[in-house]
Amino acid sequence: QVQLVESGGGLVQAGGSLRLSCAASGGTFRTYNMGWWRQAPGKEREFVAAVSWSAGTTYDQDSVKGRFTISRDNAKRTVYLQMNSLEPEDTGVYYCAAVGLRGGGYFQARAQSEYEYWGQGTQVTVSS
Repeated sequence: QVQLVESGGGLVQAGGSLRLSCAASGGTFRTYNMGWWRQAPGKEREFVAAVSWSAGTTYDQDSVKGRFTISRDNAKRTVYLQMNSLEPEDTGVYYCAAVGLRGGGYFQARAQSEYEYWGQGTQVTVSS
């Protein structure tokens, strides 16, 4: 069983930056593919970014390309989301998620149903 705890959210002005962290406990972290998702008020949860177990492949949503960067530190059992040039549309609760490595290594990063474990979320609010 994997437990995920997000941190780093807060209130920031448009154009500012935040760095989210997700600390994992339990399981073998280095064998988990990791993702960040977010949910704005009144909207469905949406994919933001993901990183493969080896950090060899990253995925992101078109609206965050060039602004957000996902990374991981397997020694620290932590995945990060560096968010720059934040916009009011980035406001929402950000969730960290994990899924164990499967045979063949196939990872459907953008599918919510792919993920086995979820954190409780951290609130990000971007003011205009």
